[in-house]
Parts: sequence; structure tokens; C-alpha cells
Amino acid sequence: MLARWRGRDIELKTPGELDAMRVAGALVARTLAAVTERARPGVSTGELDALAEETIRGAGAVPSFLGYHGYPASICASVNEQIVHGIPARTQVLADGDLLSVDCGAVLEGWHGDAAVTIAVGAVSDADLALSAACEAALHAGIAAVLPGGRLSDISHAVQVATEAAGRRDGVEYGIVAEYGGHGIGTSMHMDPFLPNYGDPGHGPRLRPGMALAVEPMLTAGDPETLELEDGWTVVTADGSRAVHWEHSVAVTEDGPRILTLPA
Repeated sequence: MLARWRGRDIELKTPGELDAMRVAGALVARTLAAVTERARPGVSTGELDALAEETIRGAGAVPSFLGYHGYPASICASVNEQIVHGIPARTQVLADGDLLSVDCGAVLEGWHGDAAVTIAVGAVSDADLALSAACEAALHAGIAAVLPGGRLSDISHAVQVATEAAGRRDGVEYGIVAEYGGHGIGTSMHMDPFLPNYGDPGHGPRLRPGMALAVEPMLTAGDPETLELEDGWTVVTADGSRAVHWEHSVAVTEDGPRILTLPA
């Protein structure tokens, strides 16, 4: 069913429908695990894309990203200063020390799963590892705020607070990318509501059992200002600093957050 909040249609799923989303999410997790295992110096992002498509289609599902508004691949593969929507290519060969963020989606029997990981390729610097760890910690802080009765911006605030805490610990002011964030997910990949990665708590739609949200912080090691490349997809940091991206699809349940994109 669709519930309406101030012009937003937010899909509410039954427990059985969330179970179906969990199957799609587990496939996304399996695909990301396969890509992570294959990602190493000398491997191209195009090879990783082919592996992801093979894994998804082999399970009887369809890549959510391929053809979405004309997007030409099954994963987004964003390397180093690329934040999101990097287009994989056979000519883009990974090198020792690269940071690779892979975003993956699959639709199975009408239900979507969506998740992202950042992969250290070879020997990555301590600073880059700390950046990725800060983003993953912010993701899990946001997930912990996916609670029935809360407000949407409680998740945003939790991501921001965790990011700032990691920055203080690491002695770095991490940038939170403002233009991109999480979203509702279910029968479509991108649905209402948009979920920013920063903000004050206590605002936005109330979180209700049956909602499903993609929680996805994106952090930079420098200024969070972004640029879109001429390909019309790839988003990079304006100052050339490195960026990372972590994501899970998460359901609101009476028992708290249910991560739909964990491995089975």
C-alpha cells in the first residue's frame, strides 16, 4: 500500500513482502561479495561489471541499474575521487592503492535490493582505510536509528553525528556529500522519501513498520563539493580528494531495523 505524507507517496510493505525484498537483498550481498573477491590490481571495472551481471542473472533476477534512465552498466564502480555513478569499463584497470566504491542493485520477482561497499584494492593508505571505516560506521549509526515511531531525519542526524565523531577521532574533517543520499525502496529502486545524510533530528515523515529505506552515506577526505563529468553520470569531488560510499537497504519493523541486504 501507499501512505501519503505531505505530497510524498511512501510504500508500506507487509511482512511477507519484506521477506521477498530480503531475498533480493541477499542476492545483492552475494554479488557484492563476488565483486569484492575479484577486485584486485590489474582487474578492470568492466570485468567486475560482467561478473555482477552474470551473478544477478544467474539467480533469475535482473540488474536494477542496467538501462535505468539510460545507465549503461549493472553496477556503479567509482574509483578514488569518484563518489558515485562511476561507469565501469574494460579500459579502467584497477591499480594498487585504489579505493573502489561499488553500488549494486537487483530486482527479483518485482522487489528491489540496493547496497554499496567500498573496497581497498591492494595496499591502501591508512588515511583511506580510516575514511572508509568512518563511512561504514556512519552507515551503521544511521541503520540503528531506523526505529518505528522515529522521524526520517533521526537517521540523517545519526549519520552526521557518527561522521563528525570519526573525524574528531581521526583528526580529519570528513565531508558529507549533500547532493546525494538515501531513498525509499521496494517495487521501484528509487522511491520517496529522499534521505539526506545530515540534519537535525525530529523532522520528516514518521517511521512506520513496513517502510524500507536505502541508507547510504557518502564521505570525502576533503571538501564535499561535487562535479558531474561529461558522461552525464560520474560524480567526483571538486578538489580531487578521495571519496567512499557504503549502503544497505533497511526495513522498519516493530522489532527495530531489519537489514535486507546482508548475506544470507
